[in-house]
Amino acid sequence: MAIKLIMEHPNTGIIKRAPIGYSVTTLFFGPLPALLRGNLKWAVIMALLAGTGIPWLVFPFLYNKLYVKTLLNKGFKVIDAEGASIENIKRLLNINLPMLEKK
Repeated sequence: MAIKLIMEHPNTGIIKRAPIGYSVTTLFFGPLPALLRGNLKWAVIMALLAGTGIPWLVFPFLYNKLYVKTLLNKGFKVIDAEGASIENIKRLLNINLPMLEKK
């Protein structure tokens, strides 16, 4: 089972599922997963580096963590996790994961 964080933006109510760990989709499709997730910054960076092979060699190991950080920077907060506990995911990512306060 894939490990995912379920995150919600407190102001808009938008919910995103962020995969954790190795990104097989980035391995096979390079910048396309980032583009489909609306993560334009990383899609452009990967596209610019496409000729070097870096998106297919390095980004599969990094991209899902970068996506979580992007969502956190946009104000998303964790509401749940799939496939692992939130505490285990915090240790795996080595980043602070703010929780959304239940009303």
